[in-house]
Amino acid sequence: MDNFDLVVIGAGPGGYVAAIRAAQLGMKVACVEKEPLLGGTCLRVGCIPSKALLESSEKYHEAKTGLSIHGVKVKEVSLDLDAMMSRKRKVMTTLSKGVQSLLKKGKIARFEGTGEIVGSGRVMVHRVGESIEVGADRILIATGSRVAPLRGVELDGDRIGTSAEALSYSSVPQHLVVIGAGYIGLELGSVWCRLGARVTVLEYMDRILPGMDPEMADEALKIFRKQGLDFRLGSRVTEARARDDGCIVVCEGQDPIQADRVLLAVGRIPNTEGLGLASVGVTPDGRGRIPVNERFETSAAGIHAIGDVIEGPMLAHKAEEEGVACVEWMSTGYGHVSYDTIPGVCYTHPEIASVGRTEDDLEADGVSYRKGVFPFRGNGRARALDAMDGWVKVLAHAETDRVLGVHIIGPRAGDLIAEAVVAMELHASSEDIARAIHAHPTLSETLKEAALAVDGRALHG
Repeated sequence: MDNFDLVVIGAGPGGYVAAIRAAQLGMKVACVEKEPLLGGTCLRVGCIPSKALLESSEKYHEAKTGLSIHGVKVKEVSLDLDAMMSRKRKVMTTLSKGVQSLLKKGKIARFEGTGEIVGSGRVMVHRVGESIEVGADRILIATGSRVAPLRGVELDGDRIGTSAEALSYSSVPQHLVVIGAGYIGLELGSVWCRLGARVTVLEYMDRILPGMDPEMADEALKIFRKQGLDFRLGSRVTEARARDDGCIVVCEGQDPIQADRVLLAVGRIPNTEGLGLASVGVTPDGRGRIPVNERFETSAAGIHAIGDVIEGPMLAHKAEEEGVACVEWMSTGYGHVSYDTIPGVCYTHPEIASVGRTEDDLEADGVSYRKGVFPFRGNGRARALDAMDGWVKVLAHAETDRVLGVHIIGPRAGDLIAEAVVAMELHASSEDIARAIHAHPTLSETLKEAALAVDGRALHG
C-alpha cells in the first residue's frame, strides 16, 4: 500500500490547488479523482465552459446587432454551433491538461477512481473492476457539489436537464425554460437567448439574483428584459416532464408552459455520499455539509474538508482559498480565509459583481453608512465601448468611512471588483479609493467616482 502525507479526494479548484500548495510545502501528496478530465465541475460543466459560451454568444449577438454603430457593416451573419461547441471543448481540454501538468510538476500522484475513507488514515480508490488502498497521514475531502433536485422536476439528461446538458445542446432550442434566476440560470439563459432561443425564466422568489444587492438585482432585471428574456417571478414550479413533442412545465396557479428544453438551476448540494464518513465518525449536517473548525478539521483526527462540502458560498475561488489555508495550517500552524471579502460575479452582459455587505445587511444590523453611486454613462471609456448600462455603488461606514461593500453592474464588473476586494482587505476608506490615481480613460474610474460620491463630491456625475 502506498503511503502519503496527504491524500486529497477531488481534483476540482479546491482539491487540486490544495494538492499543489501541499507539495510546495514539502508534503508527499496524492489526489483521487473519478473523472478523466481534472478540474472538477468548474472546469468540465461549470465556470469555464459557460464563460466560453458566454463570450462566443456575445460576439455572435454583437455581430448581428451591435457593430453598425461602430461603422462596421456586416451583410450576413450565421451561427455555426458545432464550431462554437468545439471551441468550448478545446478551452476545457487545454485547461484540464494544464492542471494535469501542474500535478506532475509537483510530483503529485494521480489516482483515477472514486475515493472512500475506510478508516483512520486509509482511502480505498474504487476503479472499474478493482479497488486499491492508499495510506495517508491526513485526508482532505474536496468533492464539490452537484445540482440540487426539485420535487416534481423529472430530469432525463436530455430535454429536462441541468447545466451539464445546457452547455452542450446540439441545436438552439425554440423555447427554453429556465427554473431559477441565480447566476447559472441567468448566464445560460443569456447564452441561448443570444443564439436565438425564446427564454422564459421561472423564479420562486419575487426577485432575481437572491443574496445580491436588491437595487442591483432590480437594475439587472430591467436590462435582461430589454435583451429579450421573459421573467416570471413568484412562480412555484410543481412539475416538469418530457413528452414526445417537447416538455411541459407546470407552475402553481398558472397555465402549463410548453417548451423544447428545460434547464433546472435552483442551487447545488454537497457531494458527501459514498465517502465513508461513518467509518471515522463524521456526520454531515441537515444540508449534507461536513462540519469543520477554523482549521478545516472535522470531528475525526486527520480528516479535513473544504469547498462546497462545508458551510459557505459554493464558489470556486472560495474553495481555492480554503484549500491553501487548510494545508498551510497543516504545515505551518497558520492559515486564513477572509470570508468577509469573497466576491461574487455573474457573467451576463452587463456583468454583475459584489463584495461585502449590502444595504439590507447593514440596515438589518443597525450599521450607519453612507452611499456613493456613479453611473457608467458618465465614464468616457464606457461610452467609447458603447457599454453604458449600470453603475458602481460604494457603501462606507458613516463614522469611520471604512468600505463595507461594493456592488457593480456594468462592463467588466468581474474585473473591476478586484480593486474593491483589495481595498476592503486592507481596511481602506472610501477616501483612500477616491485619492488613488486611476488611469484615464478606464472603466476603473467609475469606482473612484463612486468613492468620491460617498462624500458628495463626484467630479463627473
